[in-house]
Amino acid sequence: MASTLMDVYRRLFDAFGPQHWWPGSSPFEVIVGAVLVQNTSWQNVRRAIENLRQADLLQPHALYETPIEELEELIRPAGYFRIKARRLHAVLTFLVERYDGSLDAMFATSRDVLREQLLGVHGVGPETADSILLYAGNLASFVVDAYSYRVFSRHGWIAFETDYHAIQDYFQGGLPEDVALYNEYHALLVRLGKDYCRKQTPKCGQCPLAGLLP
Repeated sequence: MASTLMDVYRRLFDAFGPQHWWPGSSPFEVIVGAVLVQNTSWQNVRRAIENLRQADLLQPHALYETPIEELEELIRPAGYFRIKARRLHAVLTFLVERYDGSLDAMFATSRDVLREQLLGVHGVGPETADSILLYAGNLASFVVDAYSYRVFSRHGWIAFETDYHAIQDYFQGGLPEDVALYNEYHALLVRLGKDYCRKQTPKCGQCPLAGLLP
């Protein structure tokens, strides 16, 4: 398993190079982006974050104190803005009321404990929680998404019915516990999924992993 995982990683890195993920100028901006990116493109999220930046709200207490109606309008470009405003406020409530708005204090919590806490926040699922841990907190929690599921199930390395936690265990059990590796690996799988292992009309013949197809 480990040799397959590392072979995939090397092939993707050789093909695409470093991806420089996650986009965001601060850990707090990464947290906001991880909530807003659900069911939309990063381009839309960037516009919403720029609205928050222009309003000087990219800090925990300021954004927490922003009325929901105002927050909805600011993040409207990210889509589903009413739902996302409440999800973002729930994350901010957690950060401010449990950790007094301190990311240092929050990320000083052990990875597994913090992950369970995040999963208890309204609107935070495993992918969002792991994105916050890995990309904002530099904690080794592998992010699983539709791209990683698609690539690995199509190649027969995981079963099609495998759930999120089992896929994460597959990666974390077969790779060194390394934040930089988890970061780059996830980003490379996203690149592969967008450019080659597409949901419709995959480009298998040109894919960097073509030699590993069953």
